Parts: sequence; C-alpha cells; structure tokens
Amino acid sequence: MEEARKETRVLAIDFGASSGRVMLGTYDGNKITAEEIHRFSNDPVIVNGTMYWDVLRLFHEIKQGLIKAKAYGGADSIGVDTWGVDFGLLDEDGYLLENPVHYRDKRTEGILEKGFSLIPREHFYEITGNQFMEINTAFQLLALKEQRPELLDRAACLLLMPDLFNYFLSGVKKSERSIVSTTQMSNPNEPGWVWEVADKFGIPEKILTQVVPTGTLLGPIQEELQEELGIGPIDVIAVAGHDTQCALTAVPSKEDDFIFVSCGTWSLFGTELAEPVLTRQSQELNITNETGTDGKTSFLKNIIGLWLVQESRRQWIREGKEFSFSELEKLAQEAEPFRSFIDPDAPEFAPAGNVPRRIREYCARTGQKVPETEGEIVRCINESLALKYRYALEEIKACTGKEYHAIHMVGGGIKSELLCRFTAHASKIPVIAGPVEATVFGNIAIQLMAKGIVKDLKEARKVIANSEATVTYEPENGGKWDEAYEFYKKEILGK
Repeated sequence: MEEARKETRVLAIDFGASSGRVMLGTYDGNKITAEEIHRFSNDPVIVNGTMYWDVLRLFHEIKQGLIKAKAYGGADSIGVDTWGVDFGLLDEDGYLLENPVHYRDKRTEGILEKGFSLIPREHFYEITGNQFMEINTAFQLLALKEQRPELLDRAACLLLMPDLFNYFLSGVKKSERSIVSTTQMSNPNEPGWVWEVADKFGIPEKILTQVVPTGTLLGPIQEELQEELGIGPIDVIAVAGHDTQCALTAVPSKEDDFIFVSCGTWSLFGTELAEPVLTRQSQELNITNETGTDGKTSFLKNIIGLWLVQESRRQWIREGKEFSFSELEKLAQEAEPFRSFIDPDAPEFAPAGNVPRRIREYCARTGQKVPETEGEIVRCINESLALKYRYALEEIKACTGKEYHAIHMVGGGIKSELLCRFTAHASKIPVIAGPVEATVFGNIAIQLMAKGIVKDLKEARKVIANSEATVTYEPENGGKWDEAYEFYKKEILGK
C-alpha cells in the first residue's frame, strides 16, 4: 500500500483539432496535478485539393515534449489521445503510405447513401450502434475504395490516429477499443470489428489490427527513439484513444446516472451506460454508442460545438478585427437575447470558411432577424448550442427512460461562462462545470489505472474530484427559455 503512495509521473499527449500539448501528470496518492510542458498548433495542409493532417510534424512535436520532460525529471509512461475517425495506412514494411486525410476533406460528400445501398441503414445501426456521419471511418474507406482503390490495395495495415502515434512510439500495431468504436465498423457489445461492414464495403480485412482494451500496455518506447532523444524506456499505454472517452473518464460525478458535455470544437453530449442502446428509437434519433473506459458505453450525440465561434473569429481576423474570445463573449452578453437561431449541425456550417456570412444567410432564409454585429453572431451561436443541448437531453432521456439531475460540462468550452449559463437556463437543470483539462486528467487517470496505482474508474473519478474545483451554474426561473425552445424546435429543427 505504501508503494502506491509514492509520486507517479506520466505524460499525457492530447491532440485536438487545432492544437496539441504534452502534459506532465503527477499523482501523489491523493491528487493529480497536470502541468503543460509543450504546446503546438495542429494545422491541416491542403495539397492538390485534399486536406491532410501533418502527421510527421505532429510526431516531431511529441518528440519535443519527450525531450522537455527530461528537464522535469522524466516520466514512467506515456499515453496519446486524439480526435476520432481518421487513420493512416501502412505498407507491408510498416511505412506510412501517405499523410492521413482530414475528416473535413470533401472526399466523403454524398457517400452516406452509397453506404446505405450496400448495408441498409437500420441493419447498419444494429450491428455498429454508431451515429451516421459522412466523416466516420467506414465511409472514408468506402470513398477511398471508390476514388483511389490502388492505395487501399497497397495497404497492409490501418491505424487510427492515436494508434498510429502509439506505433511510431512503440513499434506495436494495435487498435485501442475506444477509438475503434468511432469507426462505424466496431462491435458495440464486445471488442472487435464488424467484418460484415468490411466485406460489404470492399475493405480488406487484413488491414484491421487486433482490438485491445483501454489501458493496455503496448511496451516501451522503441530503442532507436530512446537513443535519438536521450531518454529511458518509457512505457507506452493505449489510453482511451478517443479524446471524448478520456474526457468522460474525468467527469467527477458522484452519481451513476449523469449527463455530460465534452465541450470544445465539437460538443459530445450524452450519458454513460453499462450496455449499448440499439433500439429503433435510438437509430431514428441517430444517437451513437461508443465504448469508453472499463468497457462502459457512452451513449451520445455529436454536435458541432465552439468550432462555430472559432471559425467566426478566424474570419474576423482575416478582416482585420483581432478579437479575443473574452472580447467576443462580452459583446455577446451585450447583444439582444433570442434574436435569431441556427441549427449548429446544418451542413453549411461544417466546412472552414466564412461562418458569419453563412449564419446571416441561414437566418435570412429561415425568416429570422439577421444578426449583423459580431456580438449578435456569437450570441446566436451560444443560444443555439444551448437549445440544441436541451433537445439532445430530451432525446437521451427518451431512449434511456432515466431522469438526470445535473449536466457535467467539461473541456475547454467551459471557459465560456456564457455557454455554461445558457445551457443551465435552456435545460432547466444545474450545470456543473469542470475540469477544464478533462481530457488530460482522464488520460493520466487511465495510465494510473493501467499501472494498478488507481484501482478503478470509480476511484479515478474520486481522485479527479479531489484534484480540481468545479463551478455550478443554476438555471434561472421564467419562461423565456421555454418559449425560445418551442420556437427553436418547431422552426429551426422542424420537430
């Protein structure tokens, strides 16, 4: 027992859609602390009309983090989490065939109907349990099969993004269960691939590697990498490769039944269950079942999140208006409430570009007041997100038959007090915000569980609750949000 109380140090590599960082996690037997030792941008690169991830540059940044960690006394293990669905292809000798293609690339436009012609939609959901999105791995592979079959023919191995980085570090080719559950090719009830999808889509089975549980020790960093960086044999642990599942691990709930929002570029809104929900109702509502830590099911909706604010800010910077996020929030607070709304998941908001113009066009097309100022645009986004969260909450409750007493919001999006307050008001239940660094804390906790230092998920959440303060936002009384929601549901969502 005394041994478990010694200080443990691990490295959490956390990649988001626009940036990444290397965090040093320290556990003293009571609390976890996380310190950023290296941060870098994650910039997609467009070449000949295709949008790629600059994966070699990203691995270079991991190396820089490992070098910097030496100055902090080093670490015993390392874990990598990333966004979902994207992948790299390796040839028979283990060489990367090309940079992984970005999920925002246009190659999957219109591919869903082609997929449903091969596997009927209802059956597809029954065997995979995933929300249907063009960006899902299965549809990316179907597009690749149609557009560039020669590349798929040359492939000997497919590795999803965190598994690819794990391979670069350890030399081991394995597929971690949580990230596999984002592919629309995963068995929702047990670890493994759904071979029917591979067969019907013409995807070679040989490229799909063994699926291993979250928290699997893959082995030490490769010897040549140790020599290159001047470091010792650090263990590589396959943490929950999908950043959402790392974030969910860190939700400091004391109740078994809770709602969470992992809020950042995307909003992942849902609950944690012992088993997947594969009903006709959940299929019609397009709710996904993903696998998280300890084999739990994350029953959730993928909703476009603060990407809308981020991309709007980028547009205004291009126009010479250098707003900070806090300045935009202040402008939004001052703007007129309930002026206009959007569906954040409308297809025109997914690509990069002039989001403010698209929001104005959307509002004009739907007969609403057109938001003109930056504050009006940002208020429109935040109110619309809060109302979309309420709609997702009602869908989750309808499928699970459960009542929920609070929404746990985690991730960088909780820096927006406006969004936290609006979410509480719209949903009519308290919002408990924190931790901001949920993904990192979850990554660290999974490594500690893999080492046997933290017993299980329940204990991990207690440790995280002891490590990070939360802020509670109470819903306001009054019917304005109810009125707004009824309008939103009818006029914007058409429900």
